[in-house]
Amino acid sequence: MTKTNTIITIGREFGSGGHEIGAHLAEKLEIPLYDKEMLDRASKDSGIAEEILKAHDEKPTSSFLYSLVMDTYSLGYKTGSYSDMPINHKIFLAQFEAIKKIADEGPCILIGRCADYALENYSNVLSVFIHADTTKRAKRISRMYDMTESKAREMILRTDKKRGSYYNYYTNKKWSAVQSYDVCLDSGKLGIDGCVETIIEIIKVKERMKKAVL
Repeated sequence: MTKTNTIITIGREFGSGGHEIGAHLAEKLEIPLYDKEMLDRASKDSGIAEEILKAHDEKPTSSFLYSLVMDTYSLGYKTGSYSDMPINHKIFLAQFEAIKKIADEGPCILIGRCADYALENYSNVLSVFIHADTTKRAKRISRMYDMTESKAREMILRTDKKRGSYYNYYTNKKWSAVQSYDVCLDSGKLGIDGCVETIIEIIKVKERMKKAVL
């Protein structure tokens, strides 16, 4: 397809291959991919140390981290309205604003971090959620991290719980629910390449419909 005008946000269950799907899409569509890179942008724009952003990355609020960070760092925000805001809210706002700035630069792929919520008022966004059967995800994680499938299942449960709690806390939607996204795909059934091909076809339809309306 010709170069897209669409911004793709990808939410994902841990071990479902969401990042890999995003990377393949970025290559095929010739647009940038932002995953951990969003933290670097948020740090540069906000003045919050990147290690603080990483400590809170897609995790629900933690009173322990809040106390630790507040005792150790000066956040560097220059806007007075942020001064009394809890640390986890400052961090979310920094990422929220970074996501919007990235989207304003043009078509891209954004992985996780409530990007679909941050860009819900953008007409050129396609929000995707990637999921898969736990058994298939456990096999994938056990290969990637050289661990038993039992340990992989534990890792999956912990990570999904954190991602879900983070998403549900900061948005008005429910993580992994079909109503929260434009498209939900099962990578266990479609495979990585099948998900990539499907998303590209959906983008073609979306952009063709938009042209028809115009």
